[in-house]
Amino acid sequence: MASSEELHKRRGAAVARGVGSTISSYVDHAGGGTITDVEGRQWIDFAAGIAVANVGNSAPRVVEAVKAQVERFTHTCFMVAPYESYVAVCEQLNAITPGEHEKRSALFNSGAEAVENAVKIARHATGRPAVVVFDHAYHGRTNLTMALTAKNMPYKHRFGPFAGEIYRVPMSYPLRDGGLSGAEAAARAIEMVEKQVGAENVAALLIEPIQGEGGFVVPAPGFLPALREWATAAGVVFVADEIQTGFCRTGQWFACEHEQVVPDLITLAKGIAGGLPLAAVTGRAELMDAVHVGGLGGTYGGNPIACAAALASIETMRKLDLTGAAQRIGTTMAARLRTLAERDPRVAEVRGRGAMLAVELVQPGTLVPDPAAAAAISAACHAAGLLTLTCGTYGNVLRFLPPLVISDEELARGLDILDAAFG
Repeated sequence: MASSEELHKRRGAAVARGVGSTISSYVDHAGGGTITDVEGRQWIDFAAGIAVANVGNSAPRVVEAVKAQVERFTHTCFMVAPYESYVAVCEQLNAITPGEHEKRSALFNSGAEAVENAVKIARHATGRPAVVVFDHAYHGRTNLTMALTAKNMPYKHRFGPFAGEIYRVPMSYPLRDGGLSGAEAAARAIEMVEKQVGAENVAALLIEPIQGEGGFVVPAPGFLPALREWATAAGVVFVADEIQTGFCRTGQWFACEHEQVVPDLITLAKGIAGGLPLAAVTGRAELMDAVHVGGLGGTYGGNPIACAAALASIETMRKLDLTGAAQRIGTTMAARLRTLAERDPRVAEVRGRGAMLAVELVQPGTLVPDPAAAAAISAACHAAGLLTLTCGTYGNVLRFLPPLVISDEELARGLDILDAAFG
């Protein structure tokens, strides 16, 4: 087997430089809460493939389902010759997403595709052009989703011009909001929309219930419900981007459930299929069915292998009570992180929900972001055997996304490494 050093040399000659990686070691196998490289070195996994491996890598039910499907057929294209598993995934998503209204779903390949299609559906159903998004948002890397995304480097830099009719308003960011309540922050955003865009021109309001790449920003209580109320009154489609927050990650099936917010459309991906590429838009039947036949789809969308994996993943989430697991992980991690924050003045805030937690690092005594500290601490974690990620508009946030099947011992060991890295 080639070494990581050998593989890295091959990569340099074969893989485009623009594709980055967090660590330079190459994975041999992974499972539970660990990743092992080709030399046998092991990392505690606090990344889960960016919130994808919620059920873990090589989850038994997923492995069995994928093997069985590969033996039957790998692809027919649902738009050409349909199959049951696509329908079954849509049935499951219609059942588990928030709201008791009649729903429909459509399947795609990636989170960015799901967001693009949600915008298409909202524009088609309303006949309106404008889309409202928020500061610090991340929605993908395609042309439209780069326009929706707030952060320039590395996502948007020199890739424009971008799609039009996108309008950005302030997010509720409690640490940096000057004490605004959720209702006040929502009123600020709504006023900007009504003055600068006009509610009658807005097709969709698109928001992550907890921002991901933007820094795991949890809006103040009342922010999301106030926006939902305004959208309903204004005839605006409320779209919840639950691509990173979905599938038990925050201690509920979906993060908008923490404030009983029911979106019109919800975009899904990442944790949906145990690591196989699959995404979805689920929403109100009258919106989803407004699009003409043939207006939605794609060659690989709802691939049968990915659908088999999704059904097995959802079954695993239910059988193992992964919403409860996320809550327990969050309780353990938050306690350790708050203890760390009490002794380290660089930690401005510990925030998040369930197994989606973060610490924001600043220069002590200020709110000046300290991205160098975040990078140094993360590098120290990697060197000691803990895989962590940074994020945030300012690059100063450490985010933690362990698989929801991580063991208590693995979680404790990872937190010990993190604690030492801060020291």
